[in-house]
Amino acid sequence: MTNITLSAITLYPVKSLAGISVNSWPVIRTGLKYDRQWMLIDAEQQFLSQRKLPSMALIKTALTETHLILSVHGKDDLLLALVPIGGNVIDSQIWADQCAATSVSLEADQWLSDFLKRDCRLVYQPETLMRVVDAHYGLPTDTVAFSDGFPFLIISENSLVSLNNDMALNLPMTRFRPNLVVSGCEGYAEDSWREISIGAIDFRLPKPCSRCSVVVIDPESAEVGQEPLRTLNLTRKWQNKVYFGQNALHDQQGRLTVGDRVHVKATGDRNPPL
Repeated sequence: MTNITLSAITLYPVKSLAGISVNSWPVIRTGLKYDRQWMLIDAEQQFLSQRKLPSMALIKTALTETHLILSVHGKDDLLLALVPIGGNVIDSQIWADQCAATSVSLEADQWLSDFLKRDCRLVYQPETLMRVVDAHYGLPTDTVAFSDGFPFLIISENSLVSLNNDMALNLPMTRFRPNLVVSGCEGYAEDSWREISIGAIDFRLPKPCSRCSVVVIDPESAEVGQEPLRTLNLTRKWQNKVYFGQNALHDQQGRLTVGDRVHVKATGDRNPPL
């Protein structure tokens, strides 16, 4: 019997900044604790990402028991309280979603604006301002922080092996910014998964993840290339979009740990149907 296991966990405290790899991490209502709980917005309250500002990839994140730390070469670190106090409520926007958020600090706004050479603000999602997942894919109880739409993105190691073979390259998994990486299954096996469990937590996989220009940005240098979008357009294109990885929703809170067993509980037709 195939032994599928959880091989990596990554959270991204600030949407589109660098992530943090962990061995074990709590899962709360919105997904991994602190995942995408902060976000940058522009003067029109629209979210900012590497799509517009590739240099966002160069801002590293770290967490202590009391602070979120942002760091970048050549600047003093920015220390932020894990629970900002006294911020103003801001109606921000992620794609078509209106998302209530709170401001963090003028200091954070200036630090980020100076590095990115673009006026921006850092906002935070407190527990009192929950965002509901799209009703076409989730239940009324499914909530998410500032992710594009879902609490989790799952990719198998062998899916990346297959893609790298197609490209004759060796791109790292960090290009694709998954939360959960699994090993022990065939490449693109996750395309047919509908329900799985990882450890004691059940997941639903309602739709594949369509990929944008972020995946062509080198996370270490912020340089922009052509791969993997060029090859994905040849091998993973469906209805004018390219797909790599599966979005997921969780049914319980708890904890995930690298090495947890993955059980495939229900499968269906491949999605996308490639």
